[in-house]
Amino acid sequence: MRYPQGGGLTAERQQFREELRLKAAERFAQGEASSLIAKDLRVSVRSVQRWRQMWDEGGPRALRSQGPASLPRLSEKQFAQLEAELAKGPAAHGWEDQRWTLSRVKTVIGRRFHLTYTIQGVRKLLVRNGWSCQVPARRAIERDDEAVAGWVKEVWPCAEGSRRPVGPGSSSRTKPGSP
Repeated sequence: MRYPQGGGLTAERQQFREELRLKAAERFAQGEASSLIAKDLRVSVRSVQRWRQMWDEGGPRALRSQGPASLPRLSEKQFAQLEAELAKGPAAHGWEDQRWTLSRVKTVIGRRFHLTYTIQGVRKLLVRNGWSCQVPARRAIERDDEAVAGWVKEVWPCAEGSRRPVGPGSSSRTKPGSP
């Protein structure tokens, strides 16, 4: 189960799920039906069937929590160092423009920590730590807003021309020249 904040189940939720599985194991030993256990524990019958199969193969120990699915490869301290590198900007790392792409972040991680990430792995790492996708405004750094405002006010009306026809119009769209 994934959440928008990143990561999986919290430690409390993981403990709760493990307790459910162990309660089900006690009832497996008593020979109760999967549908009855599912109803009482408020889980799906399919989950209880999976738990029963695991219990048959490995006993109650097989129903214990396995821990988190994966541990982050960058520690908290290393991620703080990565954030400091990202704060310096792409130009400090040799790129001409001021855009961080996943590919560039991947390169910085490789250079700084000697770790290989996939593009999707970099995205998950950043999202898990509260970063989001940002689309830059399409404006040049050298843009002069006053000059643009003057051009729109003075030059554009002359270039645009009048929208009204000069001659008399016609109400007929099929015979525009008719009286």
